[in-house]
Amino acid sequence: MRVLVVGSGAREHAIVWKLAQSDRVSSVYAAPGNAGTAVTATNLAIDGEDFSGLNEAVKKHRIELIVVGPEIPLAGGIVDYFNKQGVPIFGPSREAAAIEASKTFAKDIMRRYGIPCAESETFDDFASAKDYIEGLSEPPVIKADGLAAGKGVTVPESFEEAIAALDRAMVGGVFGAAGRRVVIEERLRGVEASVFAFTDGETAVTTIPACDYKRVLDDDGGPNTGGMGSYSPPEFLDDSMVRRVNETIMTPTVQALAREGKPFKGVLYAGLMVDGASAKVFEFNCRLGDPETQVILPRLETDLLTIIEAVIEGRLDRTAIEWSGGASVAVVMSSGGYPGSYGSGYPITGLDDVDPDVAVFHAGTKLVNGEPVTAGGRVLTVAARGRDLAEARDRAYTNVERVRFEGAHYRKDIALRAIETTRA
Repeated sequence: MRVLVVGSGAREHAIVWKLAQSDRVSSVYAAPGNAGTAVTATNLAIDGEDFSGLNEAVKKHRIELIVVGPEIPLAGGIVDYFNKQGVPIFGPSREAAAIEASKTFAKDIMRRYGIPCAESETFDDFASAKDYIEGLSEPPVIKADGLAAGKGVTVPESFEEAIAALDRAMVGGVFGAAGRRVVIEERLRGVEASVFAFTDGETAVTTIPACDYKRVLDDDGGPNTGGMGSYSPPEFLDDSMVRRVNETIMTPTVQALAREGKPFKGVLYAGLMVDGASAKVFEFNCRLGDPETQVILPRLETDLLTIIEAVIEGRLDRTAIEWSGGASVAVVMSSGGYPGSYGSGYPITGLDDVDPDVAVFHAGTKLVNGEPVTAGGRVLTVAARGRDLAEARDRAYTNVERVRFEGAHYRKDIALRAIETTRA
């Protein structure tokens, strides 16, 4: 089979890497891809939002399956477009992708169907939102309603910070149209976890869970990013808890979307706040996460193509999905200054020094004269497996230190607290 992966980040590189391992995949293409996907796939210089350009490439290269990585094409209707062309495509429709594209829509679904989540209110008017915040007993979480590349959420420490975040979004327009409407949400207590489920619109099958690190600095300091690292499995989320999450959150959400006439096919992501035996949703996404994909897919033993076909064809309930034991840890290397302004075009060295069984997934990279250089905020993800978290973490950081580019930044505490907690 000839497969096209849409996207250019480390998530898409991981998907390309996994699909290329299938005995039934003859060729993989990436649009637009990056310096990493160029090694195992053929990059096509087509933006993921250029549906007609992608369609021409599908015809030219006789592509038989499309796998969509990022949220923007999904929210823009790429699945609807290629369904009309008769091309098999993995991902939710535009209507179903609203579970991520509109936090207001997601909240309405959760309230209507009793899915556990944080209490919230939605506002289109700055003055009304400000008045609401000033009447609360503690600073709330401020969220841009639309897509903001993972940076539209502010968790303020004071009311002044909350109102400043509100002003930036609604008045200053830092998130464009995505921030004209905001969701003001109660602050949940607990530990964050990422749970994903493959779903064919009826059946939801959870993957192994993971933990993501959003803040740019150690000890969760600095602004939010798209994700600075991840590990799996979380020490506080055992198999029974994952089953409970599937029964109380993932499956009910899939069923709710089906009842609303918006069946969801693809990967549903729930960002959870876990407090003991309680789990509440603080966000839904309509695709695999980044960097969680980089710790999940290396532990997937079932052929990814087999799962994708089962989702598209509506037979996930008859498909066994197997995972390896052990643990995995991923560390994101970013450009200095990210998520603010940063330089680019810096040569990347040391990639040939990485251990053969440690994966380096490219994100913000490109080839210049055949050599990789930086071309984005998050540049690389170094992902390693081990018998346990401690071994996986040690191997990940040992290899991070071998890769170099000017201004390289990475958190030093990925999975550290989990290991310390387990040892205690």
